[in-house]
Amino acid sequence: MAKADGKIGLREVRALVPQTELFDGPGGTHGFGARRRAGDAVSYFIMFRTAAGLQRRFTIGAHGAPWTPETARKRAKEILADVTKGADPSADKRAMRDAITMAELCESYMEAARAGRVLKRKQGTPKKASTLDTDQSRINSHILPLLGKKKAAAITSADIETFMLNVAAGKTHRREKMERARAFRVVRGGMGTASRTVGLLGAIFAWAVKQGLRDDNPVRGVDRPADGKRDRRLTEAEYAALNTALDAALSASGDDDDETRRAMWPHAVAAIRFLALTGWRSGEAIALRWRDVALAQRTANLPDSKTGKSMRALSLVACAVLEAQHKLTGGAADGLVFPPARGGEGATMTGLKRAMGKVVKLAGMGPDVTAHVLRHSFSSVAADMQFSDLTIGTLIGHKKRGITNRYSHVADAVLLGAADRIAGEIARQMGARPVASVSVLRQARAARGIV
Repeated sequence: MAKADGKIGLREVRALVPQTELFDGPGGTHGFGARRRAGDAVSYFIMFRTAAGLQRRFTIGAHGAPWTPETARKRAKEILADVTKGADPSADKRAMRDAITMAELCESYMEAARAGRVLKRKQGTPKKASTLDTDQSRINSHILPLLGKKKAAAITSADIETFMLNVAAGKTHRREKMERARAFRVVRGGMGTASRTVGLLGAIFAWAVKQGLRDDNPVRGVDRPADGKRDRRLTEAEYAALNTALDAALSASGDDDDETRRAMWPHAVAAIRFLALTGWRSGEAIALRWRDVALAQRTANLPDSKTGKSMRALSLVACAVLEAQHKLTGGAADGLVFPPARGGEGATMTGLKRAMGKVVKLAGMGPDVTAHVLRHSFSSVAADMQFSDLTIGTLIGHKKRGITNRYSHVADAVLLGAADRIAGEIARQMGARPVASVSVLRQARAARGIV
């Protein structure tokens, strides 16, 4: 490998060509260097001699957060200080790498991820709390039972392929009791679950490589089946059945022992109707607060959606749902648009998935109809009406280049018109009554002091 000398800075790191090493020059830290192999990645290292006179190379980490020339050089000095006291960091690192189990590696990864030190590959931002909860669930449900006791350094690509096949075959399928009384959780397998969990394993091992706990990522090169996109959408008849079920869910009838016949939490029913008319993610709706809604402008500005800050245009029929909620909740700025039935300050609705299941059952549809199906159905109706992917993506909050800059504060007439046409068609299929024109709505809101 070619070698060069010079003070290591960002410019020198970016200019490194493949198969090249660069050591700190005069005034730098003796033995500190940066190396680029065949790929694009650059790693920092420190060379030293142990008390026994053995030469060692200690890899500090790959270039990128948290390692820059300055932070890596600082770490190199700390390592050299330990060496003068008789320590051998390379031996310690090898011992830790050889000893750590998959369970311990997963724990370390999640600790770093929750501290914001693990960034998403495409966006370069920390994972959201909901994503971390999903990661933890996949670790607990599938990774720990099948791989938890194995040494992380001993996992091979063959082990990953076997793991994927076992999860797909349902080897981790089980029924778990939860903390709440009479509450259970069903852990399911399947090819989709296997594919997504192997994707998480890839991220965990990539992090392990950056931390020097492994030299390679065993997931790389493993062929994963395509994570099948759910193409279930509602038909016009199903939209009508959904509307009937939503109306029926608000009134109690029949035997109280039959959960589907008990009156449901009205805010959960309203949230489901809102999702059908907007195509939003369920988490976005249950976290929505009145301070984020501008009814007069027919927009909602979400400060922290799955794709970051997002502006959404609101159709007339969606505004009608929100106006009804404004009357029920009082519309306090910090208040939730769709508040939960119970929970203290800061709590959001946790029973929406269960409520959706009850409504679907009332509508006579199968359990495959979820909140995500409402989102996909909205997109499908919009596509049927020949709206572009850019317009559809803007309405439902897809991450696309250029959208955020153009629609950062206010929705223009074209976007509002698209929202009205799409949601209006869905409302028609649901058999809902038509809403008043926008001018009438604005006059009514102004009279009531709603902004």
